[in-house]
Amino acid sequence: MQNQDFSRRKFIKAAAITTAAAGLGVTPGMSGAKETLAVLGGSAVRQGRIGPSWPYIDDKVIESVLKTVKSGVWSRIQSATGTVPTFEQHFAKLVGAPYCVGTGSGTQALSTCVEAMNLGPGDEVITSPYTDFGTISAILTSRALPVLVDVDPLSFQLDPGEVEKHINANTRAIMPVHIMGLPANMERIMAIAKKHNLKVIEDACQAPFSRYQGKAVGLIGDLGTFSFQASKAIACGEGGAVVGSDEKLMNECFTVQNRGASKQGKNERIGPKYRMNEFEGAVLLGQLDGAKERFEIRNANANYLASKLKDFPGLKPQKQYEGTESGAYYNFAMSYDKEFFNGADRAKFLKAINAEGVPFTSYIKNGLHREPWVDNIIRLKAYTKFFSPQRLKSYKEGMQLKNTDLITDQTMVVMWGSGTLLAERSELDKIVDAIHKVHENRDKLKTI
Repeated sequence: MQNQDFSRRKFIKAAAITTAAAGLGVTPGMSGAKETLAVLGGSAVRQGRIGPSWPYIDDKVIESVLKTVKSGVWSRIQSATGTVPTFEQHFAKLVGAPYCVGTGSGTQALSTCVEAMNLGPGDEVITSPYTDFGTISAILTSRALPVLVDVDPLSFQLDPGEVEKHINANTRAIMPVHIMGLPANMERIMAIAKKHNLKVIEDACQAPFSRYQGKAVGLIGDLGTFSFQASKAIACGEGGAVVGSDEKLMNECFTVQNRGASKQGKNERIGPKYRMNEFEGAVLLGQLDGAKERFEIRNANANYLASKLKDFPGLKPQKQYEGTESGAYYNFAMSYDKEFFNGADRAKFLKAINAEGVPFTSYIKNGLHREPWVDNIIRLKAYTKFFSPQRLKSYKEGMQLKNTDLITDQTMVVMWGSGTLLAERSELDKIVDAIHKVHENRDKLKTI
């Protein structure tokens, strides 16, 4: 077995070479006698929270909210210079977008895009099964059909080869998800979209400021969306934004989120009220100045962790596509290989590593192809009227996605990144120490 060949000595040697090359010195706790796992009664490698508390709060954020409370301007329609329009301008500049429209959530941002593109009954939108349900919900809200295709098992992103296999006469758009905050394979996706004359909506809800092949994520497709939910890198509880370069299409987005009323005040089309409120705008404005700096810290720390794990096959950091320049790292994601942990399944590893004070999780429990909504929608009038029985039957049968099942059931391990990846390097070293400790006690994992 490869596992037996990968000794602690080799593991330590690889990590030491990596850290020495980076001028960081040898990680503490890398030598000495074998320690008992905390889950079996030993001492934990570390205790307490890793990184700062989250969401981000400082005096500037508080002052911004108080100023808004006292102003009496609590809705964006009260002032053209309120916190929401001001945030839209500042965020657009930070991202490099010509236009930005704020919404009440990332899901609302996606729904705004779907509706602005006039996607609806009879239309199909190809997207990922490995995402938050908000991605799917945004398509269902307009009664279009979300077509789920399998993902790459190491990048966790849409597999472009699978995307092309599922294009038919009803396909109108592709919605790639930049999962974990790292860019999807947009070069291939955009080539497929161009070949088949399809729209592209980027679900960049986890990926603000990420860059790919010289472009900001969210500005590669026709429209891009971001989320400012409480766990995100830029947070206001809930909140979202749409960005784009096409002025006409972005005006449609504004009209949709403004319950169908255009900037000229005319009631022009179907649209829910998805407006971001002034309090959300105030919280966001209060933290924008340092958002890019925190983004850079997360990138540096994610790269540091990846370098420590580079020669350790038991946990492989998320695969990145050629041309990936940076990522938002909503999660630092890894693939778990039980063969390097004496055959112990992921649940055993997670129990052991959490006992050492390292908050790794399996993240999304089920691919969205295995959730009840599938059986629900294929019985609804909106779908039975616009799709043939044969299409709905093949749609249901197509929910066999082996790579997604592998990720959710066996291999995915993540560490939340928004706050955790702002930690001091000494804390990151302890994460690595804990991984080493669990690995050297791998023969004990099946007893947990």
